Amino acid sequence: MAEQKVIRPARNVSGVIRLPGDKSISHRYAMLAAIAEGATRLGNFSTGADCASTLDCLRALGVEWERSESVVTIQGRRRQLQAPTVPLDCGNSGSTMRMLTGILAGQDFSSELVGDPSLSRRPMARVIAPLQAMGAEISAADGTHAPLRITGRNLDAINYKMPVASAQVKSAVLFAGLFAQGETRVEEPVRTRDHGELALRAFGVEVGQRSDGISIVGGQRLQGMEATVPGDLSSAAFFLCAAALFPESQLILNDLGLNPTRSSLLDLLASMGLRISITQLEEHHGELTGTVQVEGGELRGAVIQSPFTEKLIDEIPVLAAIAAYTETGIEIRDARELRVKESDRIAALAANLRAMGADVEERQDGLKIPGKQSLHGTEIDSFGDHRIAMAFAVAALRAEGETVIKGAGAAVVSFPGFFEVLEGVVQR
Repeated sequence: MAEQKVIRPARNVSGVIRLPGDKSISHRYAMLAAIAEGATRLGNFSTGADCASTLDCLRALGVEWERSESVVTIQGRRRQLQAPTVPLDCGNSGSTMRMLTGILAGQDFSSELVGDPSLSRRPMARVIAPLQAMGAEISAADGTHAPLRITGRNLDAINYKMPVASAQVKSAVLFAGLFAQGETRVEEPVRTRDHGELALRAFGVEVGQRSDGISIVGGQRLQGMEATVPGDLSSAAFFLCAAALFPESQLILNDLGLNPTRSSLLDLLASMGLRISITQLEEHHGELTGTVQVEGGELRGAVIQSPFTEKLIDEIPVLAAIAAYTETGIEIRDARELRVKESDRIAALAANLRAMGADVEERQDGLKIPGKQSLHGTEIDSFGDHRIAMAFAVAALRAEGETVIKGAGAAVVSFPGFFEVLEGVVQR
C-alpha cells in the first residue's frame, strides 16, 4: 500500500470500460456457495483483495475452490464447514468478518476471525449483539473489536430491529437464520442494499419480504448455481464523477450492476447535471445490469442527508472530492458512519481537500464544501483507504499541476488496476 501515483490534469474523459465484479455480491455468493450442495460457478468475480480474503477464509474452512482469470468455481459443503486449524484472516475486509460471523455462529466448532490494524479498529458489536441473542458464543478483545472468537451453537430465531442501518449486519443475521430453529426476521431503520436477500433466493432459499422486515426460516438447503457478477457500481462512481468534471466527457460502462437499492448515485448525479442514459437492461438472479452512457454537463451541487446518506455511504468520498468543482458545493449530513470505515473518512477528506487549497467545514457527522473553488496539485495521503486513494485521483484530474497520492496501492482492496483503467479513459 506504500505505492505512490502521480496524477496529471486532464481535459476530459472518454471511452468504454467494463468494471470488475461487484464486491458486495461476490462476497455473498462465495459464502453461500460454500454451504450449498454441489458446485457454483461465478463469472466476473471481484478481483479485489477483500473478496480474496473471503475466498482464503473459506479455504481454511475446508471449502475447495479454483480460480481461472475472472471465473471462480466453488464446491459446496452442504451447510457443514470444517473446523479451521488457524485464525481466519479477513485482511482489510469488514464484509468478510461481519457476514462470515453469521455463518460461523451456526457451525459446531470454534473459530477466530482476525484482521489487519485498520479492520481491528472497526466496530463489530453491531453484529455480535444479534448473533449472541440467537445463542452464539462470541467474544471480542474489548467487547467490540477484532479478533472475534466464535463458538457455534444451535441457534434460535429472533425478531431483530436493527439500531443502525447496515446491509452487512442484515446479511449476517439472515445467514445465521439458515441454521436457526424457527423464523428469523430483520427490520431495518432504512432500506439498505438487498444483495443478501437476492443471493439467498439465487441459491434456492425462500426469503419473506414484508413491510415490517425480511424473514427467513431455518433449515433450508441451498443449491449450487451459475451466475455472472454484475460490474461494481461503487467502483463505477469514480469514473462517473470523473466524467462529471468535464462538459465534453463521453463514457460508456458496460454490464454495470443497477440494483435499485444502489441507484441513488445515478439519481444524484443526474440531478447535478450529468447526462445519463441506460440501455440493454437485463435481470439475472434478481440483479439488474445494463449499459450506462454518460455525458458531462454543468455540474450543480447537492445536499446529501438521511436516508440517502446511508444509500450513498460508499460513494460519498468521491462525491466530496469533486464537490469544490460544482456550482453550489456539496453538503454531507448524517454520515457519522464514515468515521469508522477503513479510515476516518470525514477527517481524511477534509485534510486532503484543504491540502489542495479547498475551503472545507468539517463536522462530526459530515462536511460542507463550497463550490466554485479551484484546487491545486499537491501530495495527498490515502490513509491506507482504497476509496480515499481513488477519490483524490479523480479530484486531481481537474486540479492545477500534478498530484502525488501516497499509499495509492490501497486501491487493490476493491479495484486492482484502477489507475490503469482511469488512465485509459483520460484525455489530455
